[in-house]
Amino acid sequence: MTRNPPTPDPSADPTSANRVLLAYFSRAGENYYYGDRIDLELGNTQVVAEMIAAAISVDVYRIEAADPYPDDYEETVQRNVREEVQNARPEIANPLPDGSRYDTVLLGCPVWNVQTPMIMRTFVENVDLADKTLHPFVTYAVSGIGHVRSDYSSLLPDTTITDGLAVQGERAQQARADVDAWLRQVGLLAGKQR
Repeated sequence: MTRNPPTPDPSADPTSANRVLLAYFSRAGENYYYGDRIDLELGNTQVVAEMIAAAISVDVYRIEAADPYPDDYEETVQRNVREEVQNARPEIANPLPDGSRYDTVLLGCPVWNVQTPMIMRTFVENVDLADKTLHPFVTYAVSGIGHVRSDYSSLLPDTTITDGLAVQGERAQQARADVDAWLRQVGLLAGKQR
């Protein structure tokens, strides 16, 4: 006798009822590390993004600059300051995702100079995020989430933006419990323990 597999219970997986986009910008290379510098093979935000993608069902989009940021930390800081002063919108290398396909967006980036890198403004101004719920997550050196939520709020008046998750960059590799707790808090991870 052949048994049919059980029908999945949509209430068991909060992401089954809506499509979730995980979009993130991350920079490897030389990074701040407790007042010093460390060379990272994977950027801290990518580490956190991969933890999220391993925990829940998402479509992943990596935001990459058409003109990549330098591996050198100080050169990246200087470029970021120039972009902020110019109110620049750095070009994104790959075609952007279709935001209309999603109800929920998890948007990750490092905090640079207490705010979002300017490339994140390029992203949110060119992807339809109206009437979505946006859950920001960041990695930071000393500022916590900084002005990231208010940056998004001013750029996305028709988007619901939650408080978000802030992970200190130096602790990104150990952030699994914080990531899972945050995903449960925002209703994207139901009762799963890791």
